[in-house]
Amino acid sequence: MKNIEDVSSLNVITLAYLGDAIYEVYVRETLIRQGIVRVEELQKKAVLYVSAKGQANILRRLMEENRLSLEEIEVVKRGRNYKRSSHPKHTDILTYKLSTGFETLIGYLYLSKKEDRLLEILNYIEVK
Repeated sequence: MKNIEDVSSLNVITLAYLGDAIYEVYVRETLIRQGIVRVEELQKKAVLYVSAKGQANILRRLMEENRLSLEEIEVVKRGRNYKRSSHPKHTDILTYKLSTGFETLIGYLYLSKKEDRLLEILNYIEVK
């Protein structure tokens, strides 16, 4: 098992990959705790938050409201600026880059063991 003590040295796409999974579990669990149990309804509501567009909108709000520290902004920028040869066809490149920045932040906070800050950001989203 690889030692990941220096989270800042990890590839941003690795952080985004993990961040995407953590965020999706959070959204799904939150919706289930709200009493939504039909899978079709869960999926329909989850997509509002877990999609590239949803994640980009959340990141924009966090940044516009100055809710991120300088360290967190740097992590977002690393994820956002990662050079990729392609992006999904269902979204524009800017939206995709912003969502990758958001996922990178979530992965970074999780692996850095900054659970309180991670929960603060996730709770800010107000999944409904």
